[in-house]
Amino acid sequence: MNYPKVAIIILNYNGWKDTIECLESVLRNNYPSYQVIVVDNGSQDNSMEYIKAWAEGKQKVLTPEPGHPLYNLSHPPVKKPIPYIYYTREEAEKGGDFELEEKLTKEWKKQRKSNNKELISTSPYPLIFIQTGENLGFAGGNNVGMKYALAKNDGEYIWLLNNDIVIKKNSLLEMIKVFQMKKSIGVVGSKILRYHTANILQVLCGTKKLTWKNAGEGQYLYLNRLINEVKCNDMFEINGYIVGASMLIKKKVLHDIGLFDENYFMWAEEADFCFRALKNNWKLFCACNSVVYHKEGGSTGKDSVKKFFKKKSKRPSYTRFIITGYLDIRNHLYFVRKHFSIVYMYLYFIILLPKLFRQIIGIILLDDFKLKRISLLCKGIIDGFLNRMGKPKELDTREKFKRIERD
Repeated sequence: MNYPKVAIIILNYNGWKDTIECLESVLRNNYPSYQVIVVDNGSQDNSMEYIKAWAEGKQKVLTPEPGHPLYNLSHPPVKKPIPYIYYTREEAEKGGDFELEEKLTKEWKKQRKSNNKELISTSPYPLIFIQTGENLGFAGGNNVGMKYALAKNDGEYIWLLNNDIVIKKNSLLEMIKVFQMKKSIGVVGSKILRYHTANILQVLCGTKKLTWKNAGEGQYLYLNRLINEVKCNDMFEINGYIVGASMLIKKKVLHDIGLFDENYFMWAEEADFCFRALKNNWKLFCACNSVVYHKEGGSTGKDSVKKFFKKKSKRPSYTRFIITGYLDIRNHLYFVRKHFSIVYMYLYFIILLPKLFRQIIGIILLDDFKLKRISLLCKGIIDGFLNRMGKPKELDTREKFKRIERD
């Protein structure tokens, strides 16, 4: 089979420990032609400095504990140092420094040959680190990485991978095999298992059919099921969307339909992307033999949504407040307006009313942060109807305040 170059984009936001563990697992995968691109989304915890130190061999891999069942996917660490190039957002979107990359690639290939007895990165290319300078959300952050990969004009695929994931070494190879079955396949997903309970399937690649009634959500395939309860052949077609935690995209699709819609900021952007791909006659497939393990929530905050409704729970992360209370409703209203019409958006809202009513009752009865949750929910409805999209002002203000405090 052919082994076209793959750009692997890992988006980091205040999660350098998870990102380093993810990198360790990725750099031992068995696909022979790939380059890793880490995009830091304006983290406030000095993430990029820690990740650079790791690449230089000055920062240890801190997760997981030796007794964890997935420990061997990221340990022992690959040999350091690993060469890297650091770009600003502006430099990356222009395609970076071609001559410097060529020089480092040649040097790195020689080093790898001379160290064939040691555990060394399987990538023949240097790492690429990109600093966006601000939090652009899932859509904007990944777009920066994709613009860099597209500007370089080499390779055929881009793999978007959450930073809170570790992979099996054949995960990428199995997805590439699916692509080579049909030219019309545009996006391929992985079997996503739970990191902390590895016998539980979080989701099988994606969802069922997307319509205005489910507003881009769709029904997840085999959500939270035991692995042995799920029958899956080598691959199958999906008519909904591929979950963005592991999404391999053919570059031709990006040239055809464009990148992620940054109006979403985060939440529902992968549904929008896949819906556009389907409308342009690209097929979506699940690679059953591509397995990744997802910590779930590591990229947006450690608190699960269920903890919101525990009477005496600790205060959840502010990011989670905004996602579950604001972006969820706003972005789905936007999805229906964009892909169907404003009439369908109103119909969707009418169908949604009983669910919203139950949600508000649950907040009133069980939530310790009633006013904030209800106010964000109402704001999401209003902004969805008025088409006020992009990064939430509340999140932007909070990040600026934290930056001032740190400086």
